[in-house]
Amino acid sequence: MIREPAVSGTFYPGNPRALASEIEEHIGRASVEPIEGDILGLISPHAGYIYSGPVAAHGYKTLLGRTYDTVIILAPSHRQYFEGAAVQKHGGYKTPLGVVPVDEAFASKLLARLPEVQDNARAHEGEHSLEVQIPFLQFVLKEFRLLPLIMGTYDTDTCEELASALFDVMEDMKRTKDTKDKRQQYLVVGSTDLSHYYPYRHALELDGKIVERLNAFDVKGLIDDLDKDRCEACGSGPVITTMLLSREMGANASRVVKYANSGDTSGDKGAVVGYVSCVFYRAGERCGD
Repeated sequence: MIREPAVSGTFYPGNPRALASEIEEHIGRASVEPIEGDILGLISPHAGYIYSGPVAAHGYKTLLGRTYDTVIILAPSHRQYFEGAAVQKHGGYKTPLGVVPVDEAFASKLLARLPEVQDNARAHEGEHSLEVQIPFLQFVLKEFRLLPLIMGTYDTDTCEELASALFDVMEDMKRTKDTKDKRQQYLVVGSTDLSHYYPYRHALELDGKIVERLNAFDVKGLIDDLDKDRCEACGSGPVITTMLLSREMGANASRVVKYANSGDTSGDKGAVVGYVSCVFYRAGERCGD
């Protein structure tokens, strides 16, 4: 089954050349200090590229020159409600830049390990939050497999169970693969936007709390702030799960590489949406070094 693009031509250009050109322009303009370490996780926004593309580019620029066998994308559901998480088990995800194949072996093992994950391709239909990450990944990584997960519930128990199950499957996949000449490499991407439709200055206050927690790699503090409505993120579950999984994978450091909101690009600061890119990495190490 090939999942056809749902927001091509609206959230990003439908023409492959125009799409590649826009991504290249955003990445070219992004100024990012090199990450000295093995990048394991990424937080990235999911609005239309005209608004969030410049922020997303900062995170994806850190991946240039790196390779991954499988990219796990965790994204929130905006269109359907369901318990747990939904994976597309077969086929691939299509964008104007081509089709990215699903890591079917990983998906099968995850479904067998955690009942809260369901084989539900319908949950992916029309959902933009996962789709908009893929063209950036295609541009910077070229070739990789995809584990696409849409989260329907974001409670802490679900996030912890999902992160643990994903890590267990990773370890199982490494044991069953011949890795004498090549390490099995994984990247997890959590898709989220931050505060929605507050005046510019209030948005900075709310989003600043998340930026602070991300920079400190403070999962417990972020969960507490979200629970007590000190900040907000439509992809809170994907963010928490990405942080937990990145830590299990060996990440010991984090860096927010860019924060901005829609008021910075549109000029309309009356009601803005916040965006952040953050990298989780194993400091001082890099796969293949």
